[in-house]
Amino acid sequence: MTARSGVELLLGVDIDAQLCQLALTHRSYAYENGGLPHNERLEFLGDSVLGQAVTVLLYTTFPQLPEGELAKRRAALVSTQALARIARGLNLGSSILLGKGELQTGGSDKDSILADTMEALIGATFLSAGPVVATDLVERLVEPLMNDADTFGSHVDPKTSLQEAAAARGLEAPHYTVEASGPDHARVFAATVVVGEVTGWGTGTSKKHAEIAAAHHAYEQLTA
Repeated sequence: MTARSGVELLLGVDIDAQLCQLALTHRSYAYENGGLPHNERLEFLGDSVLGQAVTVLLYTTFPQLPEGELAKRRAALVSTQALARIARGLNLGSSILLGKGELQTGGSDKDSILADTMEALIGATFLSAGPVVATDLVERLVEPLMNDADTFGSHVDPKTSLQEAAAARGLEAPHYTVEASGPDHARVFAATVVVGEVTGWGTGTSKKHAEIAAAHHAYEQLTA
């Protein structure tokens, strides 16, 4: 069974072969193989489709919730951590095309890579089968998380949770510093956050992902 057909069976949708291959192609693999197209444009599209579908789903499912609470739940359901959780449930990591460097550093299980690939596959579904099928896919993927309390726990929005925990203890707001290293096609960001006497750190493929990882690390220490 090919990676493409395996992913399609897992998702329960029919995706154009080339688009599915593109959705599974990480930029590290593309760079190492002569500059092939990669999945970042599909990821951009899928992010938009995901956001709209989740917004409508929450609006219709929870008519009693105010705008602020709906926004928090949407942020949780479209977060990197939630998407990575979905991807792990599908064993998606084994199908992603990664460069040697990413493979050696466990790229197939990195939250950021898993989440980005999920978005790319949503984008590929939208282009292959249309908005109705893409929306149905998003709903099927996120609905199990909507009834799981862990989805809306502190680990989903660590930066906000850390800030609130610091305020509750009379501490100053968290202070973040981020450094970048590596070539442009495989940039790695390392973040540090200081809250009182606690220091958290984390890494990621973007500044945002690194800060989230650092915030989660600090939050666990602060609330231990």
